[in-house]
Amino acid sequence: MSPVLLLFSIHILLVQKGSSATPTCQTTCGTIPIRYPFGTAYGCGHPAFSKHMKCNLGTLEYYSSTRTTSNNNAYTVSSIDYASSTVIIIDPLMSNCTEMQNSGSFTLGDDTPFTLAKENIFVLLGCSTTSPMFDSREDFCDTGSGSRVCRGMYSCRGVTGIGLPQNAPISTCCVYDYPTGIGLGYSLDLPKLQCSSYASVYEFGDEGDPMKWKFGVSLNYNDSYNYSDACKDCEASGGFCGFASLDESFSCVCNNGVNTTTNCFGQGNALSGTRGLKIQTVLTIGALFYSIFFPITSELFSLVVTHTHSKCIWNNLHTPYNYRCMGICTLLNYLVFTEVINWCGWMMFLQDL
Repeated sequence: MSPVLLLFSIHILLVQKGSSATPTCQTTCGTIPIRYPFGTAYGCGHPAFSKHMKCNLGTLEYYSSTRTTSNNNAYTVSSIDYASSTVIIIDPLMSNCTEMQNSGSFTLGDDTPFTLAKENIFVLLGCSTTSPMFDSREDFCDTGSGSRVCRGMYSCRGVTGIGLPQNAPISTCCVYDYPTGIGLGYSLDLPKLQCSSYASVYEFGDEGDPMKWKFGVSLNYNDSYNYSDACKDCEASGGFCGFASLDESFSCVCNNGVNTTTNCFGQGNALSGTRGLKIQTVLTIGALFYSIFFPITSELFSLVVTHTHSKCIWNNLHTPYNYRCMGICTLLNYLVFTEVINWCGWMMFLQDL
């Protein structure tokens, strides 16, 4: 294939890829609105939250340090209340009145930016009589109002899922308001506690019917995670506050995929924008024809390579998600040692004007 056709084909592929790309950071995940400090992918929102939460096929998920995508045990985020800085997560193995099952262990992880809300009522179900939760020297279980919660849970038909009959004696049930003393990072080790399952109720309302209780784990977060003036300016320009992958410094992610250190004003002609693509196409075709009839000299060639290569490297360091520029830089490094650089140099030089 001739150098002209090679470069033209590569450029067309880059244009097609860029025009169909979607923004990295989304403002919603399913039906849940996403705002700072949260994000839908790595590089979006605050770095303390980014490694724990992400949008997976329209479902917002929470991952602790021990529950990752590899073991398919993510907690589902069912709602976010930004006014109260509260997040509700659902453990797929957690029991509720409709369905009870043997649960694994619950943990938020040692490095979590969240804390358990005081409203949570954790209910341990199907516990052995030798469970440390029933140690007479400790006061883990609420034997007052907790007894009513246990009776309510054991009245559910779903209790048969853990091998107990409906309305079983509540001697194998333990309710505690706050899981202190059960491990670092808010861990709940059911095998160690000798219990079959657990449920978490964060709201009872005025309802005595357990079918109407709200099951899930309520989490609080600190809403002062560096909500800086730079982030406010970024959002005012239509961008999404994020961070750079190299040093986790602030980055404003624009709708067209461009990352900046300021805001998205004036970014309409960025490399991944529609208008920018049209300009690139015109300049590229013109550059190709021009380079055929007017080959560049060695001096101009050196200028083009130096200017384009340094510009691309700067972009990659400051906007690590500009993969198209990174790809062109890689191509440029290769073409430096071939005669094709005449056409590549002109194309890159003119696009960067």
